[in-house]
Amino acid sequence: MRKNYTLVRAQPVSMLYSGPMTNTTTPDTELMLSFGNQRAVVSPWGASLRRYFLIEAGGKEVDIVWGYSGGSQKKGGQGDVLIPFPGRIAGGRYTFDGENFQLERNDKEGPNAIHGFVRTLPWRVSRAEANCVLFDIHLEAEQYGSKGYPFSLTIQVTYGLDDKGLSCLFDVRNAGTRPAPVGVGFHPYFTVGTTLIDEAEARIPGAGFLEFNGKLVPTGTVLPAAGTEWDCRVFRRIGQKRFNHCYMQLDRDAEGMATASLRHAGSGRVIDVTMDRSFSAIVVYTGDAIADAPRRAFAIEPMTCASDAFNHSEWGLKRLSPGEHFSGRYTIHHRIEV
Repeated sequence: MRKNYTLVRAQPVSMLYSGPMTNTTTPDTELMLSFGNQRAVVSPWGASLRRYFLIEAGGKEVDIVWGYSGGSQKKGGQGDVLIPFPGRIAGGRYTFDGENFQLERNDKEGPNAIHGFVRTLPWRVSRAEANCVLFDIHLEAEQYGSKGYPFSLTIQVTYGLDDKGLSCLFDVRNAGTRPAPVGVGFHPYFTVGTTLIDEAEARIPGAGFLEFNGKLVPTGTVLPAAGTEWDCRVFRRIGQKRFNHCYMQLDRDAEGMATASLRHAGSGRVIDVTMDRSFSAIVVYTGDAIADAPRRAFAIEPMTCASDAFNHSEWGLKRLSPGEHFSGRYTIHHRIEV
């Protein structure tokens, strides 16, 4: 038997209530997941992760994911799912199997395409339990062909809480009749309780990062991190550094996992974001361009391919044959260092 889950519409997080699911999804539709003292707020609008926090003794809420409630409150792409391409595609143009395509140029930083299609679409809630929810959506080639992506995909995103923290799983299937280019990304922001992210430290397991031009589009060059201020393979204080970097060449443990971390030395709080082998790049961002909340949190964005991989397939672009699946997982774990 399925457990009850929580549904909200245009309600602040503190007013979440239990109730039945309906067929109408709006940007204000939200679900709360619960496991022990952990809570996660997610939405079928864009399959977004809107908040992740702990409830400590006395009822104090401790944020892990810097979040929001209500679609109009989102800042800087908080919690977005980025499919079928994460990051920017230069000029919105790409070539696949010898055919040229033009995507909608929807990037405020320049004439580029950015972050795919699904983050502003209603997804279906196909399964919901107290600590887990599965969202799915289907993209039809007939609908998206005119937008520069004539490929059909069936996509699932699952959020789950357990004793290891919050996990996010994705599965993308080519539901069409021709090979399809696919990239997957996620856009959570994290906080370790500091007023500004400057006071925190970051560890990013990337030996290289992409060189960007003035429009934040890769030039095609991967720069070595070693010997630069951007080498964060050991914890480094963020300070005044303005991160908007796409790291590659990820260091992995014996099980093939790559972990990026945010830490506040004063409190001992650490957030680990651990990615499996499906993820080949990590974008990190200090939120400097968020007009009313700059540098409030630190984005650690797991990506299966780098920015502009549609024009650089060697940067992790996945080519899915008809019927083929592509899946992966990342997890968020909060701990206290003594």
